[in-house]
Parts: sequence; C-alpha cells; structure tokens
Amino acid sequence: MFKIVSKRKLNSTVTMMEIYAPLVAKKAQAGQFIILRVNDDGERIPLTIAGFDREAGTVKIIFQIVGATTALLNIKNAGEYIQDFVGPLGCATRIDGISKVCIVGGGVGCAIALPLAQKLHEAGAEVHSIIGFRNKDLIILEDEFKRCSDKLTVMTDDGSYGGKGFVTAPLEEAINSGENYDEVFAIGPLIMMKSVVAVTKQKKVPTTVSMNPIMIDGTGMCGGCRLTVGGNIKFACVDGPDFNGFDVDFDEAIVRSAMYKEFEARACKNCNLLKSEVK
Repeated sequence: MFKIVSKRKLNSTVTMMEIYAPLVAKKAQAGQFIILRVNDDGERIPLTIAGFDREAGTVKIIFQIVGATTALLNIKNAGEYIQDFVGPLGCATRIDGISKVCIVGGGVGCAIALPLAQKLHEAGAEVHSIIGFRNKDLIILEDEFKRCSDKLTVMTDDGSYGGKGFVTAPLEEAINSGENYDEVFAIGPLIMMKSVVAVTKQKKVPTTVSMNPIMIDGTGMCGGCRLTVGGNIKFACVDGPDFNGFDVDFDEAIVRSAMYKEFEARACKNCNLLKSEVK
C-alpha cells in the first residue's frame, strides 16, 4: 500500500497527488512513468512522473479525470492509500548537449513537460516554454513554468488568457525570428504533437515527442503500446516514451488511441463501484 501525502486540485478535471514511494523516488528521472492500481481489483493505469523528492521519498503524479479509474483515484484524499505504485518505468529523457531548448506542452501534457523544463533549467540550459490550453479555466502549472523558464508563452484556443490560438503559432514565430533551438520537446495530445512536428520538420529543428499510447503491463510484453517509428515497431513502455518526432507515424497512433473510447465510456457509465462512491 502507498500513502497519499498530499492532494491538490489544479483545475476542475485535473488533480496532483504526492505519493510516498521511496524506492521509486530514489531512481526516478524526468520522462519516466509509473503504473498504479487504486484498489485490489482495479485496473492498471500508467501516469508520467510529474516530480519527485528523493529525501522525502515522494513522487508527484498529475492525472485528468477521464474514466472510472481516475475518478476513483480522485476520491482518495491525503492520508489514504492506493494499492500499487510501480516504477520508475520507461527511459529517462536525454538532455546531453542541449544549451537552448523549447518545451511545448498541451493541456495535461504540461504535467509531463514541467519536470523536463525543470531538469533542463537546473542543467543550465536556456529554456523557452510554450504551454497551451482550451481556455483560461483549464490552465495548470503556470507559476511552476515561470520559475524554470527564461521565456514563457501561454496560449488558449479561445483567447481567454494569454495569446489566442495554438502552440504552433508562437513556436513558428520564434523559429522564424532567429531562435536557434538545439531541440524542441513536444508533449501533449497526439494532434498537437503532430502539428508541432509539421513545423519543426520543415525548419529542420530536432524534435522529441513523448508518446502515451494504450498501455497495460509496462514491460513490453503485452504489445498494447506499440507504435510505428521510422518504419519499425516500437513499444512506448520500454523503447520510449520519448521518440524522434520526425519518425513517428502519428496517423496510425491517432487511430489506435481511439480504439477503446466507446468501451471506456460505457465502462465508466456502468461502473457500480464508481456509482456507490462518487457523490
């Protein structure tokens, strides 16, 4: 059992928790993830490590309430426990040789982008961050990004806060104005990452994307998280989650990501445990 040390509501659908998991915290690196179960008969879900404190033995996770399991997790409060918390899994993000970088985060993907921005900032790199959301009410982690970014741009689709439009607009503007990035990291919805890569590939700016496909065991055995990268089959859980964005077959990934949406919606609606616990 793993204790929830703290819980913080970031917006109406996104929650941050700090979990006491000293063995995970000891080895965790930016870009890696964990797999948890809320209770003994619960499903396994992957969540990216959003931060860690090795001395305190804690790991931060940030999740969006989109289905039965995340709704059940959100019911838990500080001082309570979750059943399993396994990790760190996946490969840590490589930052060697990067002196100037642009981090592009979309929606809850900003939870993954933040520890990377922090790691690069601590390593002495010049960090430009662009974060995008549908509207003002969904913005998360702005203050945290400010503290680790030399330049921060906030975008909203409807213009209710910051710039109006998509994250690709300020990215393309920055590159066209002469910002010479060693690399761009894009983390967020698949369509957002595909759009970022469309810009950077044309400008020949190396780009890394963080892929979060359907995942079950986290060890490469189930094959659920397979992707086509550079014409070859890769598994996000053991080969990633970071990949060269120029090589990812985004169209295939987008189709696969929608395979279980109808089933997930039905499972959430019919979840008796959820009905009994969610008021």
